[in-house]
Amino acid sequence: MTMLFLELSLMLAVILIASELFTNALEHLGERLGISEGVTGSLFAAVGTALPETTVPIIALLGGTTSRAVNEEIGVGAILGAPLMLATLSTFLMTLAIIRSRGLRGHVKPERSGFTRDLNFFLFAFLIACGAMFVPHHAWPVRALFALGLVGLYLLYVVSTFRASASLVENGHGTEAPETLFISRVGLKTTLGSIMLQFLIGIVLLVGGAKGFIHGVQGVSHVLGISALLLSLIIIPIATELPEKVNSIMWARRGKDTLAFGNITGAMVFQGTLLPAIGIMSTPWETRVEVLTGVLITLAAAAWLRVNSRENGVVLWVLLGNGVLYAAYLGLTLGR
Repeated sequence: MTMLFLELSLMLAVILIASELFTNALEHLGERLGISEGVTGSLFAAVGTALPETTVPIIALLGGTTSRAVNEEIGVGAILGAPLMLATLSTFLMTLAIIRSRGLRGHVKPERSGFTRDLNFFLFAFLIACGAMFVPHHAWPVRALFALGLVGLYLLYVVSTFRASASLVENGHGTEAPETLFISRVGLKTTLGSIMLQFLIGIVLLVGGAKGFIHGVQGVSHVLGISALLLSLIIIPIATELPEKVNSIMWARRGKDTLAFGNITGAMVFQGTLLPAIGIMSTPWETRVEVLTGVLITLAAAAWLRVNSRENGVVLWVLLGNGVLYAAYLGLTLGR
């Protein structure tokens, strides 16, 4: 057990270093391309850090274990657990990181049009994914329409985000890199090539650190005797998503609220559309109590953020409510 916790600590250190490299490279990339913080955070950062975690449910559904039922439990749990964790725990931890400096009545101020766009797309997509749970297993043509609708919705989201970029840059929401490119400190010039090199190094370290973190968490869960469904709904999403959201904490502490929240809400859209589309077509995708509870709390957390979005941002004490929702989910799930 001691070795497992040492592994977790080491992998967390790797993740922190990787996050510094990744965020620094992404800021330079966004500045070099002349794109808005919304595109950088909601698309580049969100998708870049979510891709490694996307492999977990896919690998499970392709035959992660010899039991098809266990594979489906892990797949569904990982698919639905990730948006739940992003909407609740990630938001809560990001708030804790800045609440001392800004105060309970302080604000986090992401660029509002992009923030609300992300949440609107996510809420609509996740309602579609929830509705698909009530479609009978044999109605494959209907299920296919739900899945295609979710894929189409994400493509529309990408187009909408890019279309808004130019005007946002003109209005002062362009991506800016406040620090020199880290890799340039060893003698390399800051070019698109060196930016991409540092970006790839950051991604590789993030993936490696996350995989090691997952291994350690799974080892602890096995020692504690946690079930496959509980592992997939709670433990795996924390292990896979939370390390990468260190990026959001770092950006928030630097006052880059659009990048910080975009990294979270953009990942919510990505993982609330494409992955449920896979789940709808590859699993029973039915209304089990644990699953439906998680979906409803995820929708409640996202709706809470959307309702409390104002021109001057979101008050920090409001964001603490997302942590309460996650605690409620744990209480309902673990108490059964």
